[in-house]
Amino acid sequence: MELGSDLDWSSSSAAYSLLLRALSLIPTSHYLLAASLLLLTFLYRFLELHILQDLFSFSSGSPVTLTYNSGSRFYDAVVSKCKLLHGSYRATPWLSSPHLQTVFLNFFGRPPFFKYRRQLFTTPDGGTIALDWLMSSDVSGGTIHMDDVISKDDSTPIVVVIPGLTSDSSSAYLKHLAYHTAKCGWKVVVSNHRGLGGVSITSDCFYNAGWTVDVRTVVNYLHKENPRAPLFVVGTSIGANILIKYLGEEGENIPVAGAVAVCSPWDLLIGDRFITRRRVQKFYDKALAIGLQGYAKLHQPHFSRLANWEGIEKSVSIRDFDNHATRIVGKYETVDTYYRRCSSSIYVQSVSIPLLCISALDDPVCTREAIPWDECRANKNVVLATVKHGGHLAFFEGITASGLWWVRAVNEFLDELHSSHFMHVQKKISKPSTPLDSSIDQGPYVNVTEDGMVAALNNEPKSDNVEEIQDTHRDSLKRIPVEVDKPDEDETDAQSVDSSGIPQTASAHDAAVHIITPFKKYLSQLSRQNRWSTWLLVYIAITTSWPVVGSALYILFGKKKRNVLPDGLVRR
Repeated sequence: MELGSDLDWSSSSAAYSLLLRALSLIPTSHYLLAASLLLLTFLYRFLELHILQDLFSFSSGSPVTLTYNSGSRFYDAVVSKCKLLHGSYRATPWLSSPHLQTVFLNFFGRPPFFKYRRQLFTTPDGGTIALDWLMSSDVSGGTIHMDDVISKDDSTPIVVVIPGLTSDSSSAYLKHLAYHTAKCGWKVVVSNHRGLGGVSITSDCFYNAGWTVDVRTVVNYLHKENPRAPLFVVGTSIGANILIKYLGEEGENIPVAGAVAVCSPWDLLIGDRFITRRRVQKFYDKALAIGLQGYAKLHQPHFSRLANWEGIEKSVSIRDFDNHATRIVGKYETVDTYYRRCSSSIYVQSVSIPLLCISALDDPVCTREAIPWDECRANKNVVLATVKHGGHLAFFEGITASGLWWVRAVNEFLDELHSSHFMHVQKKISKPSTPLDSSIDQGPYVNVTEDGMVAALNNEPKSDNVEEIQDTHRDSLKRIPVEVDKPDEDETDAQSVDSSGIPQTASAHDAAVHIITPFKKYLSQLSRQNRWSTWLLVYIAITTSWPVVGSALYILFGKKKRNVLPDGLVRR
């Protein structure tokens, strides 16, 4: 047995030695070639390259897939005429990867060269927003006139741009958009987020993924200063999420003619799970967290006072930063609460103006899993355009990667929408109250005095001042307005109004005459209902409590009766 085992071992050793000797005869260059092939295969899968699919594909690129409602007249009249949206996208060959495209955009981008014209805008809460303007004359070599920025008689369309997370007007992709849009003869204004664009934070309000107050204020201001100019809004990345949420909140009562959302994250909770799933996604998570930390360091005095500065410095992910800063400043209970409430996917169904959404299915930052396909399909005002490749806000095209496909698609869509009769026109209607809204609004509103008198107090805020543009905070309490009939001219002249704009006692009584009669009927009905309800409650209380109360009374009065009677009668 021992001899046989020795023979087996010696034969095995001889075989291995022969194999090693044979492997040593293979040239080293062949080993290097094999290692290179393995490395290329790994990188091809890790970077999600698609150059081979593009080379061996018989099509001219990745076709654009459109998701829309079959009964959408907006699609038939506008989107159906957009050639780019019915064509295909072919990526730059040496950027055939969503990661290569995204990284190249952020580090290089090849933006056109021009200079913005800055306007500092002060919000009602004291914050400062940098509005960076670009006119067609700025990119065509014409004469620059500062009056071009705000002109009430100008009907040139204005495109308002909402940047992405930690981006400002100097970002490469925004420069591409602003330049080519201004080339079309339109005005472009980039509404930088608070604290970005080289502007200091001047209030305790910070922007976040669901902060729609600033875009609402800026849009209302621009509409007021340019009443004849159609307003269009383009949001990118987080800016797209803010835009869709804003459109859903406002409904039809909005001075925006049309909008485009590019690479929206849609559902922030799903995006949070996605960006920490794979190693390559964690790279973006870390990079964005560093950008947020840099933003916080620029405004350290504010963050140190309002947030957890020690936690901000230790943040290694977006979620960490949101937990130590965004959640605290925004007064959200948890990070997940912040993500749920600020996700734009739940607002798509309420969008009431023409909206084009563009997303890449291989977006390494905003996953396709968060796209609300059914909600987009159900809304006749929304068209969703998805492309198989493109990365995050990149979509480079051409051999030299000198242009972005989505910029051309946006300009073509806005041009078709502007030339159609489907541009949205604001309808000033009072929105119904929701469970999240309060039943109080800015005046005129009803004041009920102790004697039952109902009067309308005119406490409407003035709108002549930029500082008092409507909706200082969207989350603040709302008040439901009550329409008041206008009094006759002689009655108006007879009224005496104090300096605060509130009618005095006699004037309020006169103005209330027109609305007292309907309210008397309601008050009388309410009074009768209250009387019946009161007697009903008394009856129910007596009926339900009588067994207990009756027993207690019987015991109580029984003892008193025995104490009053003589002892002889008690013994009998």
